[in-house]
Amino acid sequence: MPPSRRPVQPALAVALLALASLGVAAIWVLLAMRLDRQCSWMAVVAALDAALVLRLLRVRPGPMRAAWGVLATAVAILAANWAIVASWLGRYLGLLPWESMLRLGPELGTLLVRLSNSPGDLAWLAAALLAAAVASR
Repeated sequence: MPPSRRPVQPALAVALLALASLGVAAIWVLLAMRLDRQCSWMAVVAALDAALVLRLLRVRPGPMRAAWGVLATAVAILAANWAIVASWLGRYLGLLPWESMLRLGPELGTLLVRLSNSPGDLAWLAAALLAAAVASR
């Protein structure tokens, strides 16, 4: 018998897509901490991962799937940047990364994320959002 072509339940699809985005963000943070760089090129990897997950979940092609891909990529970008900044700051304060992530306020976190991303990093992030829109449709 041929395999079923039915899409996955919407709630399960959203949960799996969020899990995939946070998984890529975790790998991104580990790589950034190991190389002591921002590693913004990992945003493109997050975009391609989101597109692959959406295809594996059999989400219908079209503008809605592209929007879900862009949203999943944006979640990975935001989570990774927050965790990278918190980890770097926590290292100097003697905190574990997850302790620092919980204590980092929104104003300081936003400021540090803005300061840590160069124009080249911002170009990678923009390219990733565009790649997510194209690859996910």
